[in-house]
Amino acid sequence: MRRFVLIRAVLGPFLRLFFRPRIEGAERIPGTGPVILAGNHLTFIDSMILPLVTERQVFFIGKDEYVTGTSLKGRLMAWFFTGCGMIPVDRDGGRGGVAALMTGRRVLEQGNVFGIYPEGTRSPDGRLYRGRTGIARLALMTGAPVVPFAMIGTDRVQPGGSGLPRVGPGLRITVRFGEPLDFSRYEGMDRDRYVLRAVTDEVMSEVMRLSGQEYVDIYATKAKAA
Repeated sequence: MRRFVLIRAVLGPFLRLFFRPRIEGAERIPGTGPVILAGNHLTFIDSMILPLVTERQVFFIGKDEYVTGTSLKGRLMAWFFTGCGMIPVDRDGGRGGVAALMTGRRVLEQGNVFGIYPEGTRSPDGRLYRGRTGIARLALMTGAPVVPFAMIGTDRVQPGGSGLPRVGPGLRITVRFGEPLDFSRYEGMDRDRYVLRAVTDEVMSEVMRLSGQEYVDIYATKAKAA
């Protein structure tokens, strides 16, 4: 927690200076208790921006390769991401999804905020793709409310998801939070695939409304493969 406070104190002013972020609806995030933040994923720096614009620390899943580097750059990345709340998980193989789900459940059962990108990967073209139902299972297993959010403009600041972020006129980031979604009416139905799909689609509908993105009803991984 101390490292998170330090990182935000140091990088927050740089974020405000260079990207002039517009934060809308942050007061909709409950101040206590478990919360799921679910949003779109445009580029790599989304996971750097989100922890810096919320009052509560956000925990999220990240590739373990982000924290295993032994070079100076690798060590700095590990220090930064784990300090911001990233929990490294090996997501390759058949058990990767289960490990990520159980990690998210543990975070929420401890009363914390868990951030997730239901698309499962970055958008290949700026459009919003079909959500995976892990978000629904987490919400129904833990009873945590889901606060949808939208990243707007991060793909212009860092096109392609690699390289240093750009700065300049017109390159401004907006992070927009929606009203909390309560799915307690589906309690005990976390293994019903129709319910899981309905909950996931409701979340993605709110993300689409907040972001203004065009929606594509296929998984982003399939679009990338094509």
